[in-house]
Amino acid sequence: MTTHADKNGGRRPTERYKALEILKVIAGIVLLFAISWEIIMGDHINFSQTYLIIQFIVCLIFLCDFFIRWGLAERRNRFFWKHLPYLLISIPWLNILDWSGVVLTHDWGILVGLIPMLRAFLAMVIVVEWMVSEKGRMDRIFWAYIFTVVVFTYLSALVFFEYEAGINTKLVGFSNALWWAWMNVTTVGAEIFAVTAIGKIVTVLLPSLGMMFFPIFTTYILNRYTGKK
Repeated sequence: MTTHADKNGGRRPTERYKALEILKVIAGIVLLFAISWEIIMGDHINFSQTYLIIQFIVCLIFLCDFFIRWGLAERRNRFFWKHLPYLLISIPWLNILDWSGVVLTHDWGILVGLIPMLRAFLAMVIVVEWMVSEKGRMDRIFWAYIFTVVVFTYLSALVFFEYEAGINTKLVGFSNALWWAWMNVTTVGAEIFAVTAIGKIVTVLLPSLGMMFFPIFTTYILNRYTGKK
């Protein structure tokens, strides 16, 4: 079986690694759908058993990917510390807590509740990495930027809805959260104001993302029509 060098100087089996990459992308997409369903249709208090099973399977795939790449890396110590956040996010903490019967305080509950959302952003990054895997393809990179803005805005709406629903009197349904997110990412602003700490953080991050990515869109369009590369 053919092999090629990985980013850390080691050798890896091409076919198996590509299969794992595809599986990881599929798992990331499934996770995005599962989190969307859980937040929009859930009760914002308890996670459903269906979601816990799905995120456990996805976590196993992410963990397998980490340990395989770690085992194939030439500088394993460097690889481990560089990808430690990926490992920590990939651990199925919610399942572990559910199995152990641990009852969390409100503050710790908020912190642990963020982990599925962090994993959703990780899933977004995995899909983007797959989209730009072929170097020298400006169109793929451009569409990866578009994908990032759309999915990041959508996930931000999910986060906002998860933590503001039932607390923010101006938030009526997920459609309001989605409208709020797009109005903020375009830096226009909305009449729905965050009342939770997490909501306020997302409110700051969204316009920042918009200010970073929309100039890229403008530059791409200009280069397209002026013939520049």
